[in-house]
Amino acid sequence: MLKPDEDRTFFDRERERLAGEITTGFEELLSSSNILNRKLEEVLGMTREYDTIAGLWGRFHELMRGQQKGDVVSSSSSTAAAAEEQPPLGLPGTGGHIVASKQGSSGGK
Repeated sequence: MLKPDEDRTFFDRERERLAGEITTGFEELLSSSNILNRKLEEVLGMTREYDTIAGLWGRFHELMRGQQKGDVVSSSSSTAAAAEEQPPLGLPGTGGHIVASKQGSSGGK
C-alpha cells in the first residue's frame, strides 16, 4: 500500500498537470477571442465603408432620376417632396427595380 506522503505527491503532480492544461486552454481561448474581436472590427469597418459607398450611389440615383424628369434636385427637402409625389422605383440589381413598359403600345393588331 502507498504511504500518505506518496499519495499526496501523486495528487500534487496531477493537480499541477491539470492546472497547467487549464491555463493553456484559457490562453488559447483568450487568443481566439482576440482574433475574433479583430475580425469583427474589420467587418464593422467594411460595413461603414459600404454605407458610405451606398450613400453616394443613392445620391447619384436621385440626381439621375431628377434629370430624367427634367428638373435638377438641389436640396433634400425637394427630394423628400418628389419622393412623396411618386413611389420609389428601386435600384437595378437590388430586386426592387421595376422595368417600365410603354402604355400606348399593344401586342395585338
